[in-house]
Amino acid sequence: MIQIMMSIVFASELSHHSRRSGLHSDTATMLVRYCVAGFNAILIIHELRSPSKLYDSGTEVWVLDLTPLLYIQVIYFQTSATPVTKDLWDNSILKSETPVLVIFYANWCGPCRMVHRIIDEIAAEYAGKVKCFIVNTDTDMEIAEDYDIKAVPVVLMFKNGQKCDSVIGTMPKEFYVAAIERVLKS
Repeated sequence: MIQIMMSIVFASELSHHSRRSGLHSDTATMLVRYCVAGFNAILIIHELRSPSKLYDSGTEVWVLDLTPLLYIQVIYFQTSATPVTKDLWDNSILKSETPVLVIFYANWCGPCRMVHRIIDEIAAEYAGKVKCFIVNTDTDMEIAEDYDIKAVPVVLMFKNGQKCDSVIGTMPKEFYVAAIERVLKS
């Protein structure tokens, strides 16, 4: 039997698992990273069954009904940015009266986690002035294609339904703050 350990980021079915692990569903996201290079875990997400066990530490092991057995280790992390999908995009982003910051990230992207931490700080500092959302480019490819996202992380700023600024890559906090300030002043 071959056992492959890997990880993925996804923000679905959080409410049940988040409550059991003590996290709030609106701020919890599941973090996973690849241990097998080149394997696209997104292809097997639909095969996920109930978690075999939820440990007190917040670590969860999903057993897939595949041969060979694949195990996915899921680790929770907190983020103040709200996940947004294609279904919610128009109402959350384009029709927002408040300026919006959107982080485009991918499951396997280590630098994206650094950007999440920076944006969490910014979200607290700009609470009420800017709304923060995250888009998983592996699961919401259509949104990424609509905005020509070719690499991650990418942060886009929207005001009155229009994209008005962007920061590509992992940058110091000052780059993101400068983009927000430009949007707020426009």
